[in-house]
Amino acid sequence: MNLVEADVVVIGSGAGGGTVASELAPLVAAGKKVLVLEQGPRIADAQFTGRELEMASLLYADGGGFLTAQGTMTLAFARTYGGSTVVYTGTSLTAPERVIRNWNVPGLDHADLLARSRKYLQENNVHLLDDAEINENNALFVTGGRKAGYQVEQFPVNVRGCRGSGLCNLGCPNQAKQGTNRVQLPAAERQGVAVVTRAEALRIEPDRSVVVRVAERGSDPGLASEWAPGDYRVRARMVVVAGGAIGTTSLLLRSPLPMPRRLGQGFTCHPALILVAEHPRPITNDVGHPKSFFVDRGAEERFVLETCMYFPFTTAKALTGFGAAHSAMLRAFPRLQMILLLACDRVAPGNRIAIDRAGQPVVHYDFTPETIEGFVAGTRAAARIFFAAGAVRAHLPLAEPPILEAADADRLEQRISVRHFLPGKVSITAAHLLGGCGMGDGPADSVADSWGRVHGLPWLRVADSALFPDSLEINPYVTIMALADRVAEGIRTDFSRGD
Repeated sequence: MNLVEADVVVIGSGAGGGTVASELAPLVAAGKKVLVLEQGPRIADAQFTGRELEMASLLYADGGGFLTAQGTMTLAFARTYGGSTVVYTGTSLTAPERVIRNWNVPGLDHADLLARSRKYLQENNVHLLDDAEINENNALFVTGGRKAGYQVEQFPVNVRGCRGSGLCNLGCPNQAKQGTNRVQLPAAERQGVAVVTRAEALRIEPDRSVVVRVAERGSDPGLASEWAPGDYRVRARMVVVAGGAIGTTSLLLRSPLPMPRRLGQGFTCHPALILVAEHPRPITNDVGHPKSFFVDRGAEERFVLETCMYFPFTTAKALTGFGAAHSAMLRAFPRLQMILLLACDRVAPGNRIAIDRAGQPVVHYDFTPETIEGFVAGTRAAARIFFAAGAVRAHLPLAEPPILEAADADRLEQRISVRHFLPGKVSITAAHLLGGCGMGDGPADSVADSWGRVHGLPWLRVADSALFPDSLEINPYVTIMALADRVAEGIRTDFSRGD
C-alpha cells in the first residue's frame, strides 16, 4: 500500500470540501500540505454534453436513482469534481434566522452565518436575473402565484454569462454556473492544494490515516485520476470529512473510530414532487434559466414551491400512471409548465443513514403525517397557481384521477387529499440531503460542535450538510459554505497555535 503524508486531508470537493480547500490554501504558503480526495471524476469542459442519460450516469451516484431502503424515494447527489454544486441550479439563499434559532446549537449564531454567506454570494457572483432572462415557465409562475394570492420571490443565482441552455442539473455545458468546480477548487489548486479524483475514502483509522482506493478510469469519458490506480494510506494531522450527508456519514460509520451514538440519526431531505400543467399554446420552458422564482410557505404550511424544468426522462418518471394519459402529457411537453414542490420535513425517529454489510450507505426514511400534509397543501397551492396562470389541465399525483381540468379549480380541497398519498406509487425524489452528523452541545445529543469538531476526536472535522441538526427549508448550498468556512477558520487557528 502506498503511503502519503499530509497536514490536512479533505474528503469531498463539493460546497463543503471545496470551500475548506480554498480557505486552507494559505497554509500551503506556510509549508503545509493540503490534500483533497474526490471519489468521482474530473470532467473536462467539452465533456458536458447536456445529454440526459449520458450526463446522469457520469455525474450522479447510481445515475440519480439511489433508492431509500423502503424503495419509496430516490435521492440525487453527485460524485464528481465539485460535488453537487455541479448539478444543482445555482439558487443561493441564506439561512432563515428562525431556522438557525430553532436549531439551538451552542456557539452557532445566525449573524455570523449570514456574514460568511455574504462572502460567498459575492465570490460566486450571486445575483438576480434580468427580466429579459426570465422564460415563460418562470413568468407564468409569477403571474399565477400573484393571482392566487401568494408572495412570489425571486431566486438569486450564482451564474456568470448564462446562455439559457436550461441544463443546470446535468452540469452547465457553458461553464456559467459558479460552483466549487469553477471557483473555489481552481483557486485552491493555483495556490498549491492538491486534488485527487477517482479517490474513494474507504475508512478512517484511529491513527489519523485515511485508507483510499484510486479507481481505474474505466469506460466513462471523465479524466484519469491524478494518482495511479491502487490502494493508498494517507496519514494526516487533521482529517476533514465533506462527502455530503450520505457519503460523510457512511464513511464514519464504517470507520473503526469511537463515534458519538447519534451518528447516522437526524436525516432530512426536503422530499419533492414534480408537478406539471398543460397550457393551450407552446411556452418557453426548456430554454432559459430553469429556476428563478419561489413561494415559501415553510413556516406556515411546511412546503416551498419553486419553478423548475426537467428533461423528458425525468419528467416521464415524475408522472403517475402508464398508457395513453401518460403519453398524452409527455407529447404536450412544449406546452408544459412545471413546479417543484418541496415538503419541509423535520427530524423524525427512524429516519437515518446506515450502512449494509459491505459498508455501503443505506437510507431509511418514512414520511411522517406532517410531511404528507405539507405535500397536500403544496399540491393544492401549485394547482391554484397553474390554473390562475391559464393552464387547461394539471397532472397532480395526490389527486385521483391525477389529471385535473381547469373546471376542477374550485374543488381542489376535495380532489387533492392525504388519502391519495401512496408511498411507492407516487414518484418522490430529494436532493437536499441533510444530517447524520448533526451539531449540538455534546456527544449525548450530537456528533459535532458548531465548528464541525467531532466530539472526542478533535483532529476529525465534518464540513458539509451532514452537520445540519434539522431541516433548513431552503437550498442548503450557501449555508454549507458558511459552515465550511467556520471549519476552515478553526483549522487555521489550531495550526497557528501549533496544535
